[in-house]
Amino acid sequence: MNRMVYVWACRVALAAALAGCGGSPAATPAAPTTPVAPADPGMSPVVSADILAREPLSNTATVKHILISWQDLGEAFQGRLDPRAVKRTKADAEALVRTLVKQLQDGADFDAVMRTNSEDQGSANSGKAFTVTPDAQLVIEFRQLGTRLRVGEIGVIQSDFGFHIIKRIT
Repeated sequence: MNRMVYVWACRVALAAALAGCGGSPAATPAAPTTPVAPADPGMSPVVSADILAREPLSNTATVKHILISWQDLGEAFQGRLDPRAVKRTKADAEALVRTLVKQLQDGADFDAVMRTNSEDQGSANSGKAFTVTPDAQLVIEFRQLGTRLRVGEIGVIQSDFGFHIIKRIT
């Protein structure tokens, strides 16, 4: 059992035990709102596994993201896959993600990189930030990474829509 799941299970058991003997479950630390599944051996090397291994830092975060997809994910987009992604393999997407993350780490402006490269046209055009909460209407992987990032930190996650390069704003 991975450490994250074990810690979460222990907290749930402790809360149940305290509640059963008159203690206050509120006195125990909150369980992660979006527990991370055990590490997937097929996980892309661009995914920020080190960040995902952390406990959530908060239940609310404001983030921006850059979406990079590839040709095999067309079904998730119901025929509206970005033309750039149609020509790209997953390996090409991983290479692009590495390049963009390096640019951002070297000081490139996140909003400018998002406008130019993100295949989520809504947020790319508007610069919109997303509020990540446990019940936000966002894919679970997005919520998991968003609540584990430190303010100003950048991480990468993979979902059914592709790779999300996420930066926590607040």
